[in-house]
Amino acid sequence: MATSLNVLVCGANGFIGSRIAAALLQAGHRVSCGSATRLRTDLPHVPIDFSRDTDPATWLPRLQGLDTVVNAVGVLRNSTRRPMRAVHTAVPAALFEACAQAGVRRIVQISALGIGRSDDDNATQYAHTKRAAEAALEALPASGPSWIALRPSVVLGPGGDAAQLFRTLAALPLLSMPGPALDAKLQPIYVEDLARAVAVLADPASPYRGVVEFGGAREMTLAELIATLRSARRAGTARAARLVRLPAWMGVLSARAGDFLPGLPWCTDTRVMLELDNVASNAPLAEWLGRAPRDLRDFAAEL
Repeated sequence: MATSLNVLVCGANGFIGSRIAAALLQAGHRVSCGSATRLRTDLPHVPIDFSRDTDPATWLPRLQGLDTVVNAVGVLRNSTRRPMRAVHTAVPAALFEACAQAGVRRIVQISALGIGRSDDDNATQYAHTKRAAEAALEALPASGPSWIALRPSVVLGPGGDAAQLFRTLAALPLLSMPGPALDAKLQPIYVEDLARAVAVLADPASPYRGVVEFGGAREMTLAELIATLRSARRAGTARAARLVRLPAWMGVLSARAGDFLPGLPWCTDTRVMLELDNVASNAPLAEWLGRAPRDLRDFAAEL
């Protein structure tokens, strides 16, 4: 077995972070859970606050003796309690700087496909703040930790916000959405596949570095994704939902209304991200897993 590592998973209570922590444990590593609240009593807990911990000095005591840090913290919507610029940029930048000072050898950052590299690619705050975190990694000294920023396509699995949104849409007899969103291409990744890949990439000796974009087993439109989930709900006997393609302007207005309703998943950032193609080669994921990624048809019933 490979050398056992000491790994801190930031966001270990979350949808992706909890799976990463489990995959690291299964791989034989020692895992500490970084989160605001302690949910697991069987693992060391590192209290963190990704809305406030913007000083590298705050992080230094937490990083002693660690080989690898995985940052899986993220928010889909900006809020007063969890400001996106703090959660996605300011706090990770402080964490990365502290990692370099503390001698951490490896950083794995969970980013997102479709955020682009220039401000013209995607105007959402989500994209801007995620790109800024990657810039903080790129600014680390060459003598600092090796790092990889993962840009996966949409990640699906039980308990995920995206899966919940798509499952709700799949239950409707009438699928009414802006045409650009229905036609946009996605490449769903099973959350357990992503977690297992991170367990491989957590090794400081890994040759994989920099920003890496990748997708799941195959491309599909959002309409096809919904149809796949709908079929899985009815054991393959469901009729296709009736599609109603709304004009683009209706999507813009409805998303702006959603901006003022924090409890809803539909907002301007969501609309923009859903209307962009979100696809990339699945070769990196297959190489990390040592097998083909799981197809949505194989895990849709779990969602």
